[in-house]
Amino acid sequence: MNAKEAVAKRIIELCEEHGIAINALANSSGVSPSTVYSMLNEKSQNPGVVSIKKICDGLDISLRHFFDSDLFDDLEQEIK
Repeated sequence: MNAKEAVAKRIIELCEEHGIAINALANSSGVSPSTVYSMLNEKSQNPGVVSIKKICDGLDISLRHFFDSDLFDDLEQEIK
């Protein structure tokens, strides 16, 4: 799994944990739904840390909490 895939899975995981839909997350985060959906699919290969921080703010969690997941433990190397 690469970092982009891990971020997408983590967003979905956190939405499920908080019982919030993707559109509701976008609204509470101040991020457009299209931006969130692009982070979840192939459109965005590099989700920005500012967008991730806004998502964290919308979920009322820290960046540390966002990345504190086994999903980020064994990522494939991005340098090819």
